[in-house]
Amino acid sequence: MFSRVTRSILAATAAIAIVAACGVSGAQAAAPGDTYSNPVSQSFADTYADPAIIQGKDGWWYAYATADPLRSGGPSVIGHITRTRDFSSWEYVGPIFTSANRPSWATRTAGLWAPDVRYINGKYVMYFTVTDTTLNPGNDNAIGVATADSPAGPWVPTDQPLVAPRGPKGDYYWTIDPAGFTDTDGNQYLYWGSYYGGVWVTRVSKDGLTTTGEPKQVGHWDRYEGSYVVEHDGWYYLMASSANCCAGPATGYSVFVGRSTSPMGPFVDREGRDMNASVTGGTILATQNGNRWIGAGHNAMMTDAQGRDFLVYHAIPKDNAWLNEPFGINRRPMLIDKIDWIDGWPVINAGFGPSDTPMPGPVTTSLVRATPWEPANGLHRAKAVTDPQGGVSARIDGRVSTEQIPAGDVRVRFDLKSEQPATVFLGEKNRQIKVWVDPMAGTLTASANGRTVTDVLPAAEGWRTVAVELDKGRLTAYVSSEDLADPSAIVRMDLGDFELPAAPLRINGNGLVDNLTVARPAVEDTVPSPQPKPGTVLLTQDFSKPLDSGWSWIRPDSSIRTSPQGLTWPLKGVDLTGTGGSGALLLRDAPSGDWIAETKFTLDLGSGTNNRNFQQAGLVVWRNDDDFARLGSVSIWGTRTVEYGRELAAGSDGRLIYGGAIIGANASTMWMRIAHHRDAAGDLLYRAGISTDGVHWIWGATWTFPAGSTPRIGIYAGGGASPAANAVFHSFTLSEAQSAPGTWPR
Repeated sequence: MFSRVTRSILAATAAIAIVAACGVSGAQAAAPGDTYSNPVSQSFADTYADPAIIQGKDGWWYAYATADPLRSGGPSVIGHITRTRDFSSWEYVGPIFTSANRPSWATRTAGLWAPDVRYINGKYVMYFTVTDTTLNPGNDNAIGVATADSPAGPWVPTDQPLVAPRGPKGDYYWTIDPAGFTDTDGNQYLYWGSYYGGVWVTRVSKDGLTTTGEPKQVGHWDRYEGSYVVEHDGWYYLMASSANCCAGPATGYSVFVGRSTSPMGPFVDREGRDMNASVTGGTILATQNGNRWIGAGHNAMMTDAQGRDFLVYHAIPKDNAWLNEPFGINRRPMLIDKIDWIDGWPVINAGFGPSDTPMPGPVTTSLVRATPWEPANGLHRAKAVTDPQGGVSARIDGRVSTEQIPAGDVRVRFDLKSEQPATVFLGEKNRQIKVWVDPMAGTLTASANGRTVTDVLPAAEGWRTVAVELDKGRLTAYVSSEDLADPSAIVRMDLGDFELPAAPLRINGNGLVDNLTVARPAVEDTVPSPQPKPGTVLLTQDFSKPLDSGWSWIRPDSSIRTSPQGLTWPLKGVDLTGTGGSGALLLRDAPSGDWIAETKFTLDLGSGTNNRNFQQAGLVVWRNDDDFARLGSVSIWGTRTVEYGRELAAGSDGRLIYGGAIIGANASTMWMRIAHHRDAAGDLLYRAGISTDGVHWIWGATWTFPAGSTPRIGIYAGGGASPAANAVFHSFTLSEAQSAPGTWPR
């Protein structure tokens, strides 16, 4: 959440604003078919940045946010807590911190940012950023930790940082954006870090309050922040955000992902590139698609009753980017969108990107007639009791059962509080699934179709979440502390054509059960959204030959020459950014309709061990020197990457602002595309695509130009003369775009 530009630190002594609740205490759970619209925070906040989420043992979903005013013109609050039953009606709970519980080691003006909440051994544990401590002079940010018995607080911080300020005195690394994680062996981990210092992981103690062992860097020094790790199908996935979080209408913040067989990494992307390498890896999970949202990033994740994962994140409305005034606090409301796991990789809405129309919401209801957070009314022979954390829970003593569940695939999820063994039964007789949760033996066991699989169940206090799912012949059962895609024990079996008959769900044991849901497993999209493809070629320029008459130069440079290799363009210390811009541009008018521009060029930027800031070359969409988008292979400090930048004038004084979106890794020879589309409102959408072989393409962020404008398309190079380097452009092609319905943003 740290920007590359200075961000104002909110005063810690600002008044607290308690916002009137939009939801009601008795809100009903969301049923299949219920919809929501982004931003989900609109009823209680104009901005709700760096969101985290957890389902409390009381059945409410609690969402947390960084310290910003909730409403335009409102006072600053030291972090926020809201809650919902159904993701459409919300209650504002209150601030995370006040003067009464502010960390003693945080300075009076320190910002308290980016909370992440976990349930560990019967306690809620919150990790958070402190931007300035009393331990050293200067902004020496650190990671704090606090505990509570309830997700609503009150939160009690420890008397010292969990991760202390790092780096040379006076030049402290960005130690921000923490997120916890529990491994399948029960070990606890903490991820944190940002651009100046990198993303790191370390083991933490069983109570989550002390770091243990040596930290390891898993995200590049200059590339990632806002890390978040989940387990899925035996892999560990590191999600992290990249680029400037807070550049107003030029924000290109996006979420990337890599995976590993270990929570300590290394995390590599779909192409096998390490997220900690100089040519930095990362597969796009969420990025702007040309609708109202830009700057999608800093995410958490949740799973609904059907087992569908949802990304929880913030984004910026491009036409209303600031909370109060231009160049002030960025307006970053909270959004959610479904995750589809396609070929082992997560992407939101099958690749269509952030939604701005009504969408099917998370399912929080049940097939059985029981209120999930008051389950005794749907469990025969269970007694309603009150638990300090669970609220109205069901006490079981022996075997309890629900009404009959229809035949077929099913997903059961509930919270269990017991030190005694408990058994879940699905189906009957010869077609039955049994799952044993045995804290005494320390095992999780599943049995079906004559087979048995067991995993170690680590010791833990308090409540545990149990989930059992049969989906298309695959049985999955897991135990987790808080069900944030971080199971502490998991078993899986492929059962072929095994089918469950209609039968009651039965649970046998002694203890408490709460938040019980029975649902059909989610049906995910398995085919990614179609991507722009070139059709009929409109023109081709071979740059080893003279330029055709359609080209024209802006600031022509006699050192740029045609050669047998192509158009050789010596890099100079020029840039397009800033008032007026400098450096040559080679442009031509764009055709009408939907089209794709493509160029092939060579630029060797070396490795990340030498500083070549900010040498680059690529494609440009140019309206004028103060209104353009450029797609370039670029050296940014220690990274070599492809950035899709945007400069425009903003605010009443027309001040320039520049931001960018990262598309992916670069190579010495690159193919780049920009696909153009005019949307229903007449706005001009330009989407970026890159390739390192000219065959396989990665499509990323979209920038928008206003209706009625007529940007030109072309090529550029520059950014620095030392060390000496040439960009050599080989070809340029304009084609009609064969975009299938649905390719462009909905």
